[in-house]
Amino acid sequence: MAFQSRPAESSASLPPLEFPYIGDVGQYDKIDKIGQGTFGEVFKARCKKTGDFVAMKLILMDQEREGFPITALREIKILQELRHDNIVRLIEVCRSAMDKSPKSKFYFIFEFCDHDLAGILRNASVKFSVGHIKSIMQQLLDGLYYIHKNHIIHRDIKSANILITRNGRLKLADFGLAKVITPPKPNHQNRYTCRVVTLWYRPPELLLGERDYGPAIDMWGVGCIFTEMWIRSPIMQGNSEQNQLDLISELCGSIEPSVWPGVDKLPLYNKMRLPTGRARKVKDRLKMFISEPLALELIEKLLTLDPKQRIDADAAASSDFFYCDPPVLDLKPLLSKYPSMFELKSVSQTLNQQAQQRNRPPRPNAPNLPSETIY
Repeated sequence: MAFQSRPAESSASLPPLEFPYIGDVGQYDKIDKIGQGTFGEVFKARCKKTGDFVAMKLILMDQEREGFPITALREIKILQELRHDNIVRLIEVCRSAMDKSPKSKFYFIFEFCDHDLAGILRNASVKFSVGHIKSIMQQLLDGLYYIHKNHIIHRDIKSANILITRNGRLKLADFGLAKVITPPKPNHQNRYTCRVVTLWYRPPELLLGERDYGPAIDMWGVGCIFTEMWIRSPIMQGNSEQNQLDLISELCGSIEPSVWPGVDKLPLYNKMRLPTGRARKVKDRLKMFISEPLALELIEKLLTLDPKQRIDADAAASSDFFYCDPPVLDLKPLLSKYPSMFELKSVSQTLNQQAQQRNRPPRPNAPNLPSETIY
């Protein structure tokens, strides 16, 4: 597969990664659990030889009777090929010794990033200016442009999967659901699963059972994240697929053929309860939080119901929003003064604080409790 990239933004001149052997995870010391990926836990660790920090992603093997999980093999293959400054770098694959267990544990070893966007947004002391928001969104769009250009869709765009280094470099992470897609052919339909993308960031076409989809599903997630950058909370926090469709309709208008030709042909269109008579209110609802007209215009194009009309990564990165005042700002001066911020740790701290206030111990492995939707 020939991978293309924008020369100014990528490391495409480097040779492809190859793993001729599986490394020994004993060369790394675990420090702390920092995340929960699609298919495994993530730990901060230190390399004993170099002293460098890394991220270790444990690959869950509980459901595998034999062999290596196909999802993990797919992630390895994709990350071996992707070489870009805004894509997290896979260093090697390791396994544990079998002296204490009949089965080895397998780990992906990634470059370490100090923060994830969800953790940053939970920290009220981090104040983003418009220039900082531009930097984050521009880097995210550059990373997505690169993978989409090379026929890969991420399929789990959300703020927790966007990592940022202490120096302000954004890295798109967690490719456990990523998919190499086949370019469309005349009179041919692809058949991918629609059970992807975390619910709050899932686009309406997937909620209605679409299985022939492409990069537009990632762009809906970008629209949700862009809005989240201003509001500091996910904008549509549904508790079921039906509820998520209700929230989308309230913000983006009724889902019907007049605004989305062919939507009535989707498998679940007549099986879900779709609100009628709802006007589109994206700008009206968000202007109290977002004072930048060009930002609102871009969000409108990202949160377009019809995926065929939704803006792509290349066009979004060329939006006037990024080329007007105030200019894009370097994130390093802002983020370098904070300790690591991760969603998992901030949620745990919040639950512990709540438990202390109630004078009872926290529940183990408590889920992220959603806050109230903005409207």
